[in-house]
Amino acid sequence: MKILHSNLIGDSNRHLFIIHGFLGMGDNWKSHAKKISEYNYTVHLIDLRNHGRSFWDNKFSFEIMVDDIQNYALFHKIQKFSLLGHSMGGNVSMLFAQKLPDILEKIIIVDIIPKKYKPHHHEIMDSLKSIDFKIKKSRKEVDEHMSNYIEDERVRQFLLKNLYWIDKENLGLKINIDVLYEFKDKLSLELQDNLNYQKPTMFLYGDSSPYVEKSDLPLIKSYFSNVEIIKVPQAGHWVHADNPSFFLDRVINFLN
Repeated sequence: MKILHSNLIGDSNRHLFIIHGFLGMGDNWKSHAKKISEYNYTVHLIDLRNHGRSFWDNKFSFEIMVDDIQNYALFHKIQKFSLLGHSMGGNVSMLFAQKLPDILEKIIIVDIIPKKYKPHHHEIMDSLKSIDFKIKKSRKEVDEHMSNYIEDERVRQFLLKNLYWIDKENLGLKINIDVLYEFKDKLSLELQDNLNYQKPTMFLYGDSSPYVEKSDLPLIKSYFSNVEIIKVPQAGHWVHADNPSFFLDRVINFLN
């Protein structure tokens, strides 16, 4: 059994697993994890399969990622934990709550709805897939290449975190781009209608996020009967990065 890579912050018998989004990694959440750990939590910054420092595998689906997290908890002998998931990680967390509610304490879903989204990652995925590392020998050169596809410098900086030095001469990607490229149009999650999660749930979304409409909110309530819904001011899809103090304040209050 392959076990997901994680970075642990804190030392408590209360556990919070943070599940990153598509093309992200656990370490994106390090500064938040340090703050949360001060409130008597061990925070697990987990890299999903085909991301970060976790193993690569041709199999990739929400169901498989749920199994990976269950296996991770079993491997580390953790019987109960809370989940915080952003974007794709929020989808994984929602599915986990439907399938395995008994081992969860609380869940926090960040800026994603269990509905069908139009595919919208094509430019990002094309930019990553078309990098020729035989020619591109520095972060700057890779960034220049990606700027032909992606204007937003912030998005490029986020994606560039996936670069690493294979050896002194050659760069590569931490993500399994071939498998993730195939998954780019399957990022929507639709939950089973008859399953309702009744434990404490918090749903946070950015006030200017394109991912969540006000009309979506009843859908969340239909699956999560014990839910607190919070609109985060001055925030887009990356709620935790756009308004970190507001975000952390709400998360810590909810967890405690």
